[in-house]
Amino acid sequence: MGAGHGHGHGHGSGQVAEHAGGRHRWRLAVSFGLIGSFFVVELVYGLLSGSLALLSDAGHMAADVVTLAAALVATKIAARPDTTGRRTYGSYRAEVFASGFAVLVMLGTAAYIAVESLSRIGSHAEVSTGPMLVVGALGLAVNLAALALLRAGATESLNVRGAYLEVLADTAGSVGVIAAGVLVATTGMVLFDTLVALAIAVFVVVRAIALGRQVLAVLGQHAPEGLDVDAVAGDLAAIDGVRDVHDLHLWTLTSGMHVATAHLVTAERADPHGVLDRARDVLRDRHAIAHATLQVEPADHVGCDEVGW
Repeated sequence: MGAGHGHGHGHGSGQVAEHAGGRHRWRLAVSFGLIGSFFVVELVYGLLSGSLALLSDAGHMAADVVTLAAALVATKIAARPDTTGRRTYGSYRAEVFASGFAVLVMLGTAAYIAVESLSRIGSHAEVSTGPMLVVGALGLAVNLAALALLRAGATESLNVRGAYLEVLADTAGSVGVIAAGVLVATTGMVLFDTLVALAIAVFVVVRAIALGRQVLAVLGQHAPEGLDVDAVAGDLAAIDGVRDVHDLHLWTLTSGMHVATAHLVTAERADPHGVLDRARDVLRDRHAIAHATLQVEPADHVGCDEVGW
């Protein structure tokens, strides 16, 4: 039988420092405080002004609060050591599930906005533009501050990216509220308030679908985005002493944590330990895969044919 060699991620404190979501948890916490505080203000003034655009943005900000809270909880769960002995990959996938939850919240918010907007068309409504403009401007400032905090983490963590996109959509909502306030004030046509609310809903749906596709790719164990499977196989096959590579599988555990398994068929008299070390270096240095389980098989080994799936 061939030799196996694993380079794993543990669940101790040393690994928490390597965890993308954990590194940016403070950004989520500060953003949660900012947006959570302002949500109450926007909701109250939305009710007082009668603006659907302002109320829809308040609803979206409520979705931000829920999404950020879920992201915070997920980063905490992901960093917990496994005490059951059954979670051999830890709880890192909690962040991916939190991102999926963010998608559902965004779609639900968009559906609510759309239904309310369509139901208002043709009806008479009074909108106070003063509160719309003031609260919309304040909301824009809060969202821009949260975006600045989350932007760095959004490129590394799918969980933080979900929160970032949610806040980005709400930022667009704040811009929409300001635009609606200006249009209603200058033209007297309340219809602009409704149309802006619908535009916000469409924007949210587009962002939700994009994030949802990323979440499904991780849960479906697709090869990580930007990672060429053929290139990985070619680099492994080019290692001195390797004759063939099969059963190569690549997937993402959570953001920044790519995993690989492969069988390496070695040439006669090849040093299996040297092959393993070189394969580890290739995966880590060229393809950013730190966790790989590799099985080395001598050329004359029988009974380890490539699995059909």
